[in-house]
This record gives sequence, structure tokens and C-alpha cells, in this order.
Amino acid sequence: MNFKSITFFVVFLSCLLVSRAEKVEVVVEGATPIAQTDEDFICVTLDWWPTNKCDYDQCPWGQAGLFNLDLKNKILEKAVKAFHPLRIRVGGSLQDQVVYNVRNNIENCQPFQKQDKGFLFGFSIGCLDMKRWDELNEFFNQTRVKVTFGLNALIGRKESETEKTLWVGDWYSHNARDLMSYTISKGYKIDSYELGNELCGVGVSARIEAKQYAKDMATLKNLVKEMYPNQKTQPKVLGPGGFYDKKWFDTFLDASGHDVIDGVTHHIYNLGPGNNPDVVRRVQDPFFLTQIAQTFKDVSNAIDKFAPWSGAWVSESGGAYNSGGQLVSYTFAFGFWYLDQLGMTSVYNHKVYCRQALTGGNYALLNTTTFVPNPDYYGALLWHRVMGSKVLSVMHKGSPYLRVYSHCAKKEPGVSFVFINLSKNTSFEIDLFHDLNLNGGSPNFEFKGHKKREEYHLTPKDGNILSSIVLLNGTPLELSDSLEIPKLKPKLVDDLKPISIAAHSIAFVTIRDFNAPACS
Repeated sequence: MNFKSITFFVVFLSCLLVSRAEKVEVVVEGATPIAQTDEDFICVTLDWWPTNKCDYDQCPWGQAGLFNLDLKNKILEKAVKAFHPLRIRVGGSLQDQVVYNVRNNIENCQPFQKQDKGFLFGFSIGCLDMKRWDELNEFFNQTRVKVTFGLNALIGRKESETEKTLWVGDWYSHNARDLMSYTISKGYKIDSYELGNELCGVGVSARIEAKQYAKDMATLKNLVKEMYPNQKTQPKVLGPGGFYDKKWFDTFLDASGHDVIDGVTHHIYNLGPGNNPDVVRRVQDPFFLTQIAQTFKDVSNAIDKFAPWSGAWVSESGGAYNSGGQLVSYTFAFGFWYLDQLGMTSVYNHKVYCRQALTGGNYALLNTTTFVPNPDYYGALLWHRVMGSKVLSVMHKGSPYLRVYSHCAKKEPGVSFVFINLSKNTSFEIDLFHDLNLNGGSPNFEFKGHKKREEYHLTPKDGNILSSIVLLNGTPLELSDSLEIPKLKPKLVDDLKPISIAAHSIAFVTIRDFNAPACS
């Protein structure tokens, strides 16, 4: 073989490796749903962090905290309105240091101040005056969001003299009562109240024993019933809003009492610290991504055993803690982790998934300074628009680098899928099979549609997964000259063509004539 032949062979082989396509049979069990989410499954957090919240020589929060956020910003308003509605959780690490100045009896009512000693997370008590609460609720009303408000769970307690980080005593509910009274008098709508942030198990900077927390949840439930006597408009009660610990959660749920907790909330930061150089590898590693499924399963099982009237929520999840993964969390690559999380939590019967954060930190859906959407914003918006609440079982025996989730389509007939291709070099061609056999065995038939499919293919600019620009069906998603959120239009594909998933891409696909009985 001469030099030219060798060169041609090497180039040809390289092309094959780069463009390698793998056929995969994907089986959908459409007879019955395996789980169900809330209709407004997608949720984001607005956090209390001030401008001088810094990690690893970065201060990525800017003016995004609740005391500083520009609520009149048009991009922010339009980005939230696009969900119609979006669920917003007001909370975060500092919520257990917020007092509410309802009676104007707190002298020098100020936001958080940096403190070296004597306070959690290095910040003082923060005081929320009613002027700012009015401004926040004006924004919530204008954007038609559903609000989950995180209450201060440490107020009235003191730190144990014998056990470090343990806080003891009963929750002092009077300040929360005042805030609820004011909120009701103004006609502000609150969908749910969550008590405390990351105080369960071993806690983060503080912790509360499980039985004490259960007692306090009952106090909150009784307060909500008293303040909101109409059951149709009564806010839900959520907790404990922290990291899952089996012994603590089992004790907490067992002691809480019947019908006290409406949503059992937990947090996920499974990618490690924000300065971990391994984050970009982890978000592409299917074996790493799957590990967290056990936590979702354990939380769901605990609820089935101790509080079956309740439901599981992820009330905060930013992937990498301490403000998100540097150089990763605001890029296309982070969508692999985020959308996989949405898929897994829905399979394990979680009702709501709250992303940290709407804006602020490296993991924000919107740029902290400009409010221009980061790539994950569009993934969240597409999920909200095409994935319905009923979850279907879907499986394949192909590469683990292809992740697939399926729900009944939202609002209209059909079934929707999200395909996540973690592979850099392999694309996938999908053949769908519809399994209606409730007793197991081989799938009933290969699905052949008669209507054009609706496909939304998300890819990174120039094929670089660390790009902060995302393309929809080959077109960059950018704000219009009038700062409008771009319209997310599907590509209509002939039903005879296979579903093709490019390497390092994410695709939402809706098939209107996929007649799954579960979706009837």
C-alpha cells in the first residue's frame, strides 16, 4: 500500500469514527403511566445571596439576590412570562436568617451584612421590609408565577451548649404569622410555604433534630390552616428542604403526623464543589449520572412508607455547590446533567423540580448581569411546553450514552420524548416500539406513524459543549431586537424517516399519533 493509499485510508477511518451512527430500538410501555409530576414541574429559585457572596475568588451573584434584583428588567419579565406559569421558590441558604419587618418594629431594618464571626455563612441577620415584599409580589403578579416561600426555621431557637451546629427549642411562629397576615391582607397569592433550608440530617451550617422538626411542621400546618381556612386556596406545607439522610427522614416523616406535610422536599448537589475540574467529565458520564437515582428512589420509598398522602419535591438543585461549576454551569454541557435530572426525578414520582437559580451564581438559567438566557433556560422551557405530567416507562439496550425519557405530550394528544446524547462521536438512529403487553414479553409492534413528528434539536455553537450559545434545529437562539424570547418552533419530520440524534446533542420529539392508552 503506497503513501497516498494509507493517507486516504486513515482519513476515511477518521470520518467513520467521527460520524459513527448506531441504530437503537427504544421501547415505550404505553399502557399505563409509571409516575406523575405536577403540571408545573419546572421550578426555579430566587435566592437571598448578596453581592459579596464569593467562592473561589469569584463573586458571581452580582445584583441577583432578592434584596437587589431589578424587578423592572424587561428581559427578566419576559423570560419568566414565557413559562405561563413558572413556579418560583423564594429561599436559599440565608432564609433562616431573614426576619420580616411587618410591624415596623425592627430598628435599622437592613439587608445582609458581611460578618466574620457569630453568624451563619458569614452574614448577619437580613431584614425584609414590606416595601420590598410589595415589590416582589408586584413582580410575581405581573409574571403570573406560582410562589413557594421559604420561611426562617431558626427564629426563636438557640444553638446547643453541648452539641456543635445543633439548634434547640421550638420554632417561633409569630413572625411568620405576621407575614402571612400582611400577605393575605394585600391579596398576594402563595402556593406553598417551606420551613427551613438544609437543616436536616447533619445540616450544612446548622441542624435540627428530626422529631423537633416534625413538631415544628405541625405548628406551621396549623398556622396555615388558621390563616387560610379555605381549603381550595390553602397553601401547601413543605419540608425539610435539605439533603437526604435515611434515618433522619424516616424519623421526621414518621413523627410528623397524618396530612401535615404536603411536599417532602430535598436538595441535590451531586457534582461536587464549583471549582471541581471534574464537573465537565461528570456531566457526560452516564454511569456517574445514574448514581443519584438511588437517592430519588429512597426519598420516594420513604414517602410511600411514612407519608403516602404527600409527594416528593426537589426544592433546590444546582449540581455543583458554592454557586455552581466554574466555566461549566452556564454552558450547553450543563444541560446534559439538568435534563437528565428532570427525567430521573419524574420517573421516581417527584412532583416538582426547582433549579438553583433563576439568576445569580454560575448555575443560573439567566445571565446574572444581562438576564440573557443561558442554554439550560431553553431546555427548561421546552420541557415545560412539551412534556406532560404522566410519565411513561421507556427503555433500550443500546449505548448507555443515550439517555431517553418519555411522557404523555402536554395538552394535545400524543407522546413526547427527550433524547440526551452524551457521546462526542456517536449519533443514534431511533426505531420506536410500542409495548402494550402488561404481562411482559416482547413488544407488541414497531411504531409507524402517519403524521409528521415535531422535533426540537438542541446543539452547541460550533460543536463546542462549553459554548454558552445554543442552536435550535441549527439556528442560534437569541433575543430579538425588541428583547423578545425567541419562538421555539419545531422541525416537522416525515414519519418514515428515523429519529436521528446527533452526537453531543439534546432532542425533544413529540409524536401526535402515538396512541398510548396511558395518555387517553
